[in-house]
Order: sequence, then structure tokens, then C-alpha cells
Amino acid sequence: MRRYVMKTQLPTGVIGFAVLSFFALSQPALPQKPYAETEKEKKPNIVIIMADDLGWNDVGYHGSEIKTPNLDRLAKDGRELTRFYVNSVCSPTRASLMTGQSAIRLGITSPMQKIAPKGLPLELNTLPDYLRQLDYQTALVGKWHLGVKRPYHPNRRGFDTFYGNLSGAVGYWDHVHAGHYDWQRNGKTLREDGYVTDLQASEALRVVRGRDKTRPLFMFLSLLAPHLPNEAPPQAIDAYADITDERRRVHAAMVSELDAAVGQLLAVLDEEGMADNTLIWFLSDNGGLTQYRGMPGPIYSIVDAAKWLWGDDIPVRFIEFMRANMEDGGSDNTPLTGAKGSVKEGGIRVPSVIRWPAGLGTGKFETRLSVLDMLPTLLDAAGGTKLAVEPHDGRSFLPALRGEKVLPPAPFVTQAFNGNQAIFHAQWKLLLRADGSKSLYDIDADPNEAIDLAKTQKELVVRLEKRLAEMPIGADLTVPLWKVAMDPDEFGGVERRPPLAEFFDMELDRQ
Repeated sequence: MRRYVMKTQLPTGVIGFAVLSFFALSQPALPQKPYAETEKEKKPNIVIIMADDLGWNDVGYHGSEIKTPNLDRLAKDGRELTRFYVNSVCSPTRASLMTGQSAIRLGITSPMQKIAPKGLPLELNTLPDYLRQLDYQTALVGKWHLGVKRPYHPNRRGFDTFYGNLSGAVGYWDHVHAGHYDWQRNGKTLREDGYVTDLQASEALRVVRGRDKTRPLFMFLSLLAPHLPNEAPPQAIDAYADITDERRRVHAAMVSELDAAVGQLLAVLDEEGMADNTLIWFLSDNGGLTQYRGMPGPIYSIVDAAKWLWGDDIPVRFIEFMRANMEDGGSDNTPLTGAKGSVKEGGIRVPSVIRWPAGLGTGKFETRLSVLDMLPTLLDAAGGTKLAVEPHDGRSFLPALRGEKVLPPAPFVTQAFNGNQAIFHAQWKLLLRADGSKSLYDIDADPNEAIDLAKTQKELVVRLEKRLAEMPIGADLTVPLWKVAMDPDEFGGVERRPPLAEFFDMELDRQ
């Protein structure tokens, strides 16, 4: 029996809902006519591929030294979104993707920590909820990060099947997060060995091959790579021996593994005859975490002293967590300024491509889009324009992507966890810092944010501030940093607590 280092003995979790979900999935489908024969227009399969912390200059088609032939193929065969924006960190982007609402409206402006009492608001329908109304089968493969307790579980938020981790990240080999083993299928802990990216790729292939061929498929492949911790197979690292910086070398290997996973998926879509009518949308959840944010030298001495005083206790784990998030990385956002956690361009402008041979052409798409536009655009592509959809902050760009009309970009607002905000309107970007300072950029003419126009365009600054003030603001659902310090998220390490799925089922059972 596996033992855990803990102060109290916790009872066994209830996983009945997960067992029922799994049992239902195992039942043979009744013979039906293919959906293409019963509808005037064939619904596309939809696959979202999300990288985690991928930098602007981490893909080959942006000139990177990292080899990404499969992502390059997507960009060549699809529509490269040259100005695609997300939120500055992971959970806010995922929440906006699921609902079409701004992170500020949702109250999710920071990563959803394991100790957060809530998750993605239960009163809101999600993208898979809507697609299920259109007879889609829905699957999430990979990272969730929108709530770990049972009501917020992916299987209860529109996904027929879920395979992966609930938390923000796990060790790539040990699948541990903050002392919990965090790897599951439909709510049930799944003990298996392997590198996370390989396991996610294999599951994605299983979903595609095992799908109900009479219905369209929606799959969200939420890859962990290249998020921390910096871990990759030795042979992948050796392939970049010419990169001298160790962080960048390992990061490059992780991106190559991600690219290989994309290649496997593209191959199986070809094999299954699905490629032509499958809409693939590739993006990163935020900009890259660079290696240029090193901590002051004394921090290392503090960590050493803390280890001597406390061993592997919470204070040490928190310091180690903060050091890793500030120092490790290896991404490159060149030529953009800023990085993950910033509302500068390098933190929120990310590589993105849409490929749908049956429905879209090829070539670069220069109009600004954001993660807020994904839900309405995908529902439009799926034939869901008549669905009763809750208020959202984006718009469908399908007609523009098809070249049928020109659409102006929708306003976009984002907030970093340090309180800095940015609002986009037309070609303007207003940056409002927590300290009260402001910067205004003509982002069309000045994508590197070199020329601050705030002092010469004061009336415009006032108008944009007013527009921001009028936006709905939701109650904050995230956890302040001081609480995180009491139980910090760690990526990988010793398994000293029950698996995450069972742990939170037990918490709920006692309420």
C-alpha cells in the first residue's frame, strides 16, 4: 500500500460519478447514419491545441532556432494569426476560452491555485456545453486549471471525457503537483509511467481513433509543454547540444517534443480521413517565461539557510517555487518586450494558427484577434449561430477569416496578477500600472512599445480609461499570494499527500 507523509488520516474519496462516466463511455454506440448524410452542411471536427508558456520566438515559422516542422506545416497550410492575444497567465486564458468572457468579468485574473475554494463559475455554460447541444462529442486531454473540486471538474463542465491533470503543472516524469499525484481519467486516479507530452499525445490519438464516427468531435488538447519544470527526454536535449544556455537547451527540447505530439495528431487525422474537415486552432495560453528574470544572488543563500532551519517544510517550498518561477524558463519572445505575467506584448501576444482546409484558405491574417473571439468563431463554424449563448466579449471572425468581409478588431482587456491592466481599442493599447502610471501605444505602428504617447494623447487616455471602468468586474475567485505561501504549488517532487482527485473528493465528503 502506498503511504503518504501527512499529519491526519483522510478517508477514501467517492468517485462514483467518474466510474459512471467511464462506464457510459464503454458502451457500444447504436448504428446511425453518418452526420454528414443527415445535415445540409457537414459540421467540422474541432481540435484546439494549446501550448503552455510558448514564446513568440519559440516556433520555427517565426525564425526560431528551435525546430518545429509540424507547427510550421500548420502555419503554411492554414491561416497564421499574426496578432493573436491572450491573457498574461494560464487560468485567465483558459477561462476566457471556455466562456468567451473577459478574465476581469469572470474574476479570474491569476492562476487558479490548488487551494482556491471555487473555479470557473458554475452558472456559465462552456464551449463544450454549447457544442454538445450541436451533437458534438467532447474530450479534454491535458491540463484543466479551472478548479479542482468536484463541481468544477471537467466532466461536469461539458467534457464527456477527461484525461490529464487538474492543477497548473506536474512533474513531467513523476506527475506530482504540490505533493499530490495529479493524473487521472474521468475523476479516477490513473497510475501510469511516461513523459507527460508523450502520454497526452497517445491519449489524443486514442480519442480520435475511438470516436463515434457518426458525430462530430471536439477535442481540447491542452498540452503542458513547455511549462515548468524544465524536463525533457535526454535524447531530445542532446539534439540541441549547440545551444549553450542550459535552460534554453532544455526548453528547446520540450518544444520539440510538443511539436512531435502535434505531428502525431496531424498524421492520425490524415489516416482517419478527417484532416480536410477538421478545424485545428493552435495557440499558447500566454507568452513565454524567459530566462532573463534571474533572482538576486542572496536569494540562494536564503534558500540554503531555510533548508538548514526547516528542511522540506512550507517556507522552503515557497521560496523554491518563487525562485523557479522567476529564474527558470528558457523561452524567447523576441522581438516583443515582456514575458509571461506581463501585459506587455511578450506576455500576451502569442503564436496562433487556424487550419481548416474545407472551410478556410491559407495565408497570414493580420487583424487583431483574441481568445475572447474563439468561442463565437468556433460556434459559428459549427453551425451554432442560433444557440442561446450567454453574453460574451468577443465576436465571430469566421466571415473575415474566409475573406468574405472586413471586420474591425473587438476591444480586448487583460490584467496581470500584479494588478497591471491593458485595454486594446482600434490601434490603441493603454497600459495601466498598479502604481498609477500609464502608457499609450499605437500598437499597429509600434508593436515593440517603444514610443509612449500618453502625454500627447491625453483625451484618448481618458476615453480608454472610461471604457475600462465601464466593463463588468466579477468577484475575485483567485487566491492572494500570502495564502499561496502557506501551501505553495510545486511542480514535481516527492509524493507526500493523497492523489489530488481523491483528496478533494474527501474534502467535499466532510462538508
